[in-house]
Amino acid sequence: MSFSPITGAAPTTIHTDATGLAHGEFQLPTFDGTITAYYAAPEGQMNRPVVLVIQEIFGLHEHVRDVCRRFAKEGYFAVAVNLLERQGDCSQYTDVPTLIKEIVSKAPDDQVMADLDASVAWAKAQGADTARLAVTGFCWGGRITWMYADHNPQVRAGAAWYGKLLVGHGPLQTRNPIDVPRTLKAPVLGLYGGLDASIPLEGVTQMQEALAQGNANARASEIVVYPESNHAFYSDYRASYNEADAKDAWRRALNWFAKHLG
Repeated sequence: MSFSPITGAAPTTIHTDATGLAHGEFQLPTFDGTITAYYAAPEGQMNRPVVLVIQEIFGLHEHVRDVCRRFAKEGYFAVAVNLLERQGDCSQYTDVPTLIKEIVSKAPDDQVMADLDASVAWAKAQGADTARLAVTGFCWGGRITWMYADHNPQVRAGAAWYGKLLVGHGPLQTRNPIDVPRTLKAPVLGLYGGLDASIPLEGVTQMQEALAQGNANARASEIVVYPESNHAFYSDYRASYNEADAKDAWRRALNWFAKHLG
C-alpha cells in the first residue's frame, strides 16, 4: 500500500512529457552495490550542467521523476537517487511518523553524501558537465541540499525547498544546516512556507542570522519565505500545493542556477 500523499493524482498534478529528452531508471553504482536512480536530460546534447534532485521522505516516486524532466526541459542533466532504498521501501508505509522512525531516521548523512557523490560521478561518465553542478531537494531533501552544498566543493549552487534547518530526522543526523554557514561550499537559495509548523519562522530567522555571520557563500545565500504557503507548497500532487508560490519559487530556482552556473 502506498503512503496516501502519493496514491493516485490530485487535480493539480503536473505531468511533464519526455519529448526531446533522454530519460529512464537505472542502477547507480555505489560504495556497497547499486541503488535505484532516475535521470532526464536533453536528448543528444553533451556537456549539459548537472542538477541533483533530492527526494522527499516518500522515495523516488513519480513527482520526483517529473521534477527531473522539468529541469531537463530547461537544459539540465538531472539525476535523482533513491537515497533511502537501503533502509527500506518508503511506498509501503501508510503514516509519516512510522516512516520517519523505521526508515528516514536510519539513513546516516555519510551514506547519503556518498550516494550523491556517486551520482555526480555517474553523470560525468555520461558526458554531463559536472563542473557546473547544482543541487536541489524537497522536505527531507531540502535539509540534505544544505548539507551537500557544505560537503562537496564541486557544487556551485543549491536550492533547498522547506527542509529542516535546526534539527534532523533522528539521532544519526548530528550536524544540520544551522551548523554549516562558516564552511558552506556554495550559495544556497532557501524556499520556505510561512505557515509551515514543522519549520517555525523563528528557526528560519535564526538561519538567516547565521548565514549573515558565515563565509562568503553563506552571505551570498538567500532565504525566501512565502507567507501564505505551508510545507510542501511545490508538491503539485498534494493538497498543500500553492500554485502561485510554486511557480514563483521555480522561477527563482531556475534564475539562481543560471546565475551561479553560467
